[in-house]
Amino acid sequence: MDGTIYKRCGCRDDAGRQLGTRCPKLRRSGGAWRGDHGAWAYQVDLPPTPGGRRQLARRTGLASQTAAQDDVDRIRTLIAIADPDDTATRLRIAELILQTLRTNLPLPEVADIQRRYQRRADLSPTITVGEWLTTWLTGRRKIATSTTTGYEVNIRLHLIPAIGHIRLDRLSVTHLDDMFDAIDARNDTIRRIRATGTPTEKKALQGRRVMGAANKQRIRATLRAALNHAIRLGLIAHNPAKFVELASGKRPKALLWIEERVLHWQKTGQVPSPVMVWTPIQVGAFLDHAETDDLYALYHLIAHRGLRRGEACGLHWADLDLTHGSLTVRWQIVQEGKGTQLKKPKSDAGDRQIPLDIGTVRALREHRTRQNARRLEAGPGWPDTGLVFVDEAGASLNPDHVTDRFRALQHEAGLPPIRLHDLRHAAATLALAAGADLKAVQELLGHSSITITADTYTHVLPELAREIAENVARLIPRNKPPRDEQHGKAS
Repeated sequence: MDGTIYKRCGCRDDAGRQLGTRCPKLRRSGGAWRGDHGAWAYQVDLPPTPGGRRQLARRTGLASQTAAQDDVDRIRTLIAIADPDDTATRLRIAELILQTLRTNLPLPEVADIQRRYQRRADLSPTITVGEWLTTWLTGRRKIATSTTTGYEVNIRLHLIPAIGHIRLDRLSVTHLDDMFDAIDARNDTIRRIRATGTPTEKKALQGRRVMGAANKQRIRATLRAALNHAIRLGLIAHNPAKFVELASGKRPKALLWIEERVLHWQKTGQVPSPVMVWTPIQVGAFLDHAETDDLYALYHLIAHRGLRRGEACGLHWADLDLTHGSLTVRWQIVQEGKGTQLKKPKSDAGDRQIPLDIGTVRALREHRTRQNARRLEAGPGWPDTGLVFVDEAGASLNPDHVTDRFRALQHEAGLPPIRLHDLRHAAATLALAAGADLKAVQELLGHSSITITADTYTHVLPELAREIAENVARLIPRNKPPRDEQHGKAS
């Protein structure tokens, strides 16, 4: 590969033609280059086109001969990355060199092109973040549909609008900091309008919500997974999402609906935490109210044995042993858009065997009797799903319907609000109140780690102990009021 380094300038002759390399001021009388006139340039022969046409890499306007020599050396090294008989790749590298020179960008990094070549990856560095995220998501076929949906939402709503236009190999931590700063600014605007905004502003805000720390962690996790895959393919060398500093996004602490919190909620409508847990007395009040509902046995099962909503909906009669009082969790019905699917639990911890108490066995036997009566009444049209809980026509339950009915029942009962998922927490509080340790509760709930169990219930335990102590104290009969009350009356 022939290469030439030279100087040229912008001087013109009497006719107005640019002198370029012919300017006499470029060299001294002895022939050496002058340092105070002109700029350095170079040209390097590249592999010829398939038709034999000569290709030249040219650049002008360099500040020093050293800079020109560095570029010439890099071009030669880049072309030499491909094997001598790999003509197609040598031409592709030559095309990259010409493209960067035409757009006045720095030459490709040797280490980057070498890594891509060794991994047989696309040599072009011009793919954008948005293009890569779309390509990556399309290829994710071995993950759960719900996970894919989460990735798609994060990519479409947050990542592509903020950083989709940036070239993949130029994405930096600064870009990501700016993206999350913009989310924080949008959060502040939403909070301000909700608190003091005009009716018009509030109407325009409908459907928009504050992005919490956990949401931002999920956005980063999506990007980090996509960039890690790009690293494996040799498209980039490092993952900037790894170095972004965000709040931890830890799950909120569960709080018990003790009497003081119930009174405050009744006065203000404010719920003190996103995760609230009923006391055993409140659980009993709910089950008393729901006893005549078609879904009573399902709610009873969740409250006593801690099944997840999808696990209860996906429970089969074949996985129930009412004689010996146990069930096996092997399936779950998950909501995917407007439809549902029967799937295996997400983790090994979710696939578990659970002992049943006498009351739960009785509730399930009574439920089976009612279901058998409906099946006989429906005749051959009743579908054979094998599921324990079905709708009036015998079809599998929609999990969202189970949630909606739960909300309606707790409202009718006048109980402080909890999510259906928090009814599962009630099973844990009952077990803890009965003396079970955290390991036993972890296995009951199917948590993959005892850390999850501990994080959720460490705040509940002291309050539960206090609630039980107060309830026990109320059971002790007293013929006279306590001494401090007598003293108060006397004074």
